[in-house]
Amino acid sequence: MHYRPLGRTGIKVSPFALGAMMFGAVGNPDHDESIAMVHRALDAGINLVDTADFYSHGESEEIVGKAIAGRRDDVVLATKFHLPMGTDPNARGNSRRWVVRALEDSLRRLGTDHVDLYQVHRPDPDTDVEETLSALTDLVRAGKVRAIGTSSFPASEVVEAQWVSERRGLERFRTEQPTYSILNRGIENELLPVAQRYGMGTLVYSPLSGGMLTGRYRKGAPVDSMRAGMFRYFSDERRLDAVEQLVVLADEVGVKLTHLALAFVVAHPGVTSAILGPRTPEQLDDLLAGADVVLDDAVLDRIDAIVPPGEDVGLLDMQYRTPPITDASLRRRATAVRAAA
Repeated sequence: MHYRPLGRTGIKVSPFALGAMMFGAVGNPDHDESIAMVHRALDAGINLVDTADFYSHGESEEIVGKAIAGRRDDVVLATKFHLPMGTDPNARGNSRRWVVRALEDSLRRLGTDHVDLYQVHRPDPDTDVEETLSALTDLVRAGKVRAIGTSSFPASEVVEAQWVSERRGLERFRTEQPTYSILNRGIENELLPVAQRYGMGTLVYSPLSGGMLTGRYRKGAPVDSMRAGMFRYFSDERRLDAVEQLVVLADEVGVKLTHLALAFVVAHPGVTSAILGPRTPEQLDDLLAGADVVLDDAVLDRIDAIVPPGEDVGLLDMQYRTPPITDASLRRRATAVRAAA
């Protein structure tokens, strides 16, 4: 592994990170197997492990905690808060009340006294960003957090947070975690340039575009009903057409489609690390086998011809969408809403 700077934090991380979203009930319920996967990744040179309190309702953090016991100093440990952790309306979001409690719960599950990177999992329109930054600043000064970051923040909110930090003398967000893949290149327009301008690291998730860039999901091939029902992007004809072209390109280059997809993501100078989210040891081994693949300019140009820079070929269902886009009442005048009713 050739380690990269995590923004301007001084921390060095591997170009691939181990994502723990699939550890636990929603993915792999076998704790011993998941722990072995963490050890396999660490032995391969990966030093960044990313999880969140929401993943399997804390179970993922518990598994990661058991896996890194005795190896804590070798791990750059990242977790996140924001998504609901129960029915209590205050056990979620970005308020000071929840930030402090959520971190204490995460530290307990992870079996550590600090996390290296504490990330806001999603924006919270109901909470002033200054409120969140103030709470996170106190946690950094208390030694419980080394650096803070965001996930799925639009470029405009990244800039706003940077200005609030400067004006109020608060800790700055040092990283952003957006989705990025050959099929979803929208962050090349604004987010990646903004992150580079502010010296932020970027930890990109879903580099295989929700599994579509594994080669398992082809045009005309059946998709299991549960997956098709949960995720619309598997039936998006535009995405399937692009995948067919990428399969041909990967064959001509002589690499697996998964390895082509990963190599593309980490080739961008604005990307710090790509998060791998395996569910099984076999998936992890396959991903690690492509860690040394490097794409030359000719191949990258051909990828650009299939999916132009800055374009999204459809969207992942789990991608964050700003409230004015998803909430009709925020993009229609009240009179229009009443007339429609």
